[in-house]
Amino acid sequence: MAIASRPRTGGFFHLLLLSLAVVAAGSAQENPQTSPAAATAKAVGTIKAISGSNLTVSSDSGTPISVTVQDSTRMLRTEPGAKDLKSATPITLPELQSGDRVLVRGKMGEDGKSLVASSLIVIKGGDVAAKQQQDREDWQKRGTGGLVTAVDTAAGSITISNSTMGGTKSTIIRVSKDTLVRRYSPDSVKFDDATPGTIDQIKVGDQLRARGARSADGSELAAEEIVSGTFRNIAGTVISTDASNSSLSVQDLSTKKPVTLKVNADSQLRSLPAMVAQRIAARLKGGSSPGSSGTGAAGQPAPAKAGAMPAANGGTARPGGDFQQMLNRMPPVTLADLQKGTAVMIVATEGTASSQPTAVTLLTGVDAILTASPDSGRAAMLLSPWNLGGADAAAGNQ
Repeated sequence: MAIASRPRTGGFFHLLLLSLAVVAAGSAQENPQTSPAAATAKAVGTIKAISGSNLTVSSDSGTPISVTVQDSTRMLRTEPGAKDLKSATPITLPELQSGDRVLVRGKMGEDGKSLVASSLIVIKGGDVAAKQQQDREDWQKRGTGGLVTAVDTAAGSITISNSTMGGTKSTIIRVSKDTLVRRYSPDSVKFDDATPGTIDQIKVGDQLRARGARSADGSELAAEEIVSGTFRNIAGTVISTDASNSSLSVQDLSTKKPVTLKVNADSQLRSLPAMVAQRIAARLKGGSSPGSSGTGAAGQPAPAKAGAMPAANGGTARPGGDFQQMLNRMPPVTLADLQKGTAVMIVATEGTASSQPTAVTLLTGVDAILTASPDSGRAAMLLSPWNLGGADAAAGNQ
């Protein structure tokens, strides 16, 4: 990924959490005799092991929980996305498997790590996988993405701009009270860590993905789901790397200041083939950078004229192909490969007051691009529209 390709199954599991929470509320309503005091604790997570009537659950809070299922435990199976228990069906202990998602309610042990279950609501792992695939396909069919160029909170509309074969295309995203809005965490590249958000958090220059029903002419999309975030675009040269801390320092050519970034398992470090870099550089020199008409909102270069995107083999990518697919085929690099003075283009998280930005995508082999563009910030922006352009971005593949 980058950002959006590395979202994994996270956004989906946020939906599962929501489903389980709603179902839990429904369960409480259907059992009015169960007082809040009686339901002393609950845990949501994934079954990791089963031994007799004992389950080991990896909770979403990060703490393993030992769950004891009793003969009196109420056990129901529900489907991903269910809003109540009306269609839930009974399930038995032998039907449970590792990988199943569960919401457990019961009495917590004194150690805080064991739970005697009074009720257990299950979403089967196979149903999760099927739903993930459906979501992935739906994002591909009904999703769109780009950089935010305008936000009208009163009207509930967001305008995004993205690169097409013919130039810059703008799409108006319509947001309703039913739209699920999520926001990338400022210190994480994982889609898992995207949190519930609101339209007024979205700013010009943000990257955004949305899925929903398109208008007949494709100029508008009535969004069912939105995920957005603010990411940094850095073009510069490597100052140093620190393998022990999984970090690197880069001299930002735009601000003329050093920036320290974290690198983790979700960071994608790749080398741009020379022929691809030269093609992009040639477009920049010719004034058709990714933009046929100068610069877009928030300094974003507009997309290239009707020229096709250069492919990793030096040819051209298929129409509609996105840079993320090409990026996945580029040679990987490691921190050890990043010598002092290496030119890089980076997309990174914002970071917070207490945490450094995390590299989402880092490209080497970009010397020709930076040489061709006197505006290094503009060159760095080349990554942004492509970075979130993958159809799987919000679908959660990995």
